[in-house]
Parts: sequence; C-alpha cells; structure tokens
Amino acid sequence: MSIDPTAQVHASAVIEEGAVVGADCVIGPFCVVGPQVKLGQGVVLKSHVVMAGDTEIGDETVIFPFACIGEVPQDLKFKGENTKLVVGKRNRIREGCTMNPGTEGGGGITKVGDDCLFMTGAHVGHDAIVGNRVIMANQAALAGHCHVEDDVIIGGLSGIHQWVRLGRGAIIGAVTMVTNDVLPHGLVQGPRGKLDGLNLVGLKRKGVAREDITALRAAFQTLAQGEGTFHERAKRITEDSDSEYVRYMAEFILGATDRSFLTPN
Repeated sequence: MSIDPTAQVHASAVIEEGAVVGADCVIGPFCVVGPQVKLGQGVVLKSHVVMAGDTEIGDETVIFPFACIGEVPQDLKFKGENTKLVVGKRNRIREGCTMNPGTEGGGGITKVGDDCLFMTGAHVGHDAIVGNRVIMANQAALAGHCHVEDDVIIGGLSGIHQWVRLGRGAIIGAVTMVTNDVLPHGLVQGPRGKLDGLNLVGLKRKGVAREDITALRAAFQTLAQGEGTFHERAKRITEDSDSEYVRYMAEFILGATDRSFLTPN
C-alpha cells in the first residue's frame, strides 16, 4: 500500500494493501479502495465509493457517493482474467455510476478519456472506449464494446447497444435506444433512435466555421438523397467538399464496424 503523505483519508475508509493513493487525494468516509487501484493526484472519493479491480483513475477526477468503479464485468463469459479500467483526468462521476473493466475477448481494457461528466446512475460497460468531454446524462447506459468519440452527449435513460460507435460531436436524445452506428455530429432521437439531422447547436457552440457547417449540411443531404448505396454516397461527399469535418465524417462511415449505420430519413 502506498498513500502519499499529503492525501487525506477518513478513518472509516478501507485502503487495501497494494493500492496507490496519489498526492492531495481525499478519501471520504466508508470508501473501499481495492489492492490493484491506482489514484492519481488530487482524486476525490466523496463517500461510500467502491473502487475495485485493476483500475487507474486520472488526476483531479471526482467520484460521488455510491459509485462502483472497476468491479467485474457484467458478462457471463468473464472468468476472472486480469483486465483493466483506465479513467482519465478531471472527470466527474456522479452518484451511483458503474464502470466495468474489459474482458479477454474484447481487448482487455475499458478506457475513459478526460473531462467527461457521468451523471447519476450512468453505466459504462466492459471494453467500451469513451473519448474526451463526453456527457452521459442520468441513467444512460453504454453496453460492452461501444466506442464513443469526443464531445458526444447521451441523453438521460438512453441505452447504447453493444458494439455501436457514436461519432464525434453526436447527440443522443433522452429515452432513446441506439442499435446502429451514429455518424459524427449526428442528431438521434425517438424511442427507437432515428437519425433526424445534424447537431447544429453543438457545432455552433464549438465555434465551427459557417463554411464547415454549410459543407456538413450539404454532405448530409447527399447521404440522405444521393444515388447509390450509403457507402457509395459516403465516398462521394469527399469529392464534393474539402472540409475537414466532411472528410472525417466520410472516414468514420467507411471505417471498420460491427454494425450498420443509422441513415438519414
């Protein structure tokens, strides 16, 4: 066990032998930190937080009461193999959240980026890869093997099916089931998620140039109404635009995936 002398550990907390607690950490009452857990500098566990498994938490991440981080995957194929959960810096993990490590069959690691917000009851499943600045609202659930790119927002009570990819800057409405890949900056809503357009509000808030937004809207129209298959249309949009955003959208669509896409109506 290694506890930095600057860390504050409540008398009722349990820090198991082998755990690493970094400088300026604050471990609140009734927290449990397992023997393979590593907490970076300035990590705060509010109270009643359970940290388990081979789990690394980045600097200045704050974890709120009753979150359970790093416990074994909810996968019947898991047989106790040594897998990891890596959470980046400055994340906010609110009450009752759960995050599971990877599985041997899925690459062995679940990874969360920096500056994310996981609201009350959000779940990150095994082998998921989550980018930076992602927001998962209350009770949103991310199944195993999902890949969520940067700046994605997932609305409350929404469920993302295993192996689904959510492209950069996409937004998922509340109470939505997503069973197919979502293209970058896509807007998805409805009980059975439908692609209803682009996340124009998100693009404007990020300060994306007007010409890039115009190019994305034109590309979306081509994807919705152009000739040929969806993949043929995706190849065509790069021919009609030199926008970096459009090129990235095409690369995402043409990249490797285990699922089909939500396509424009």
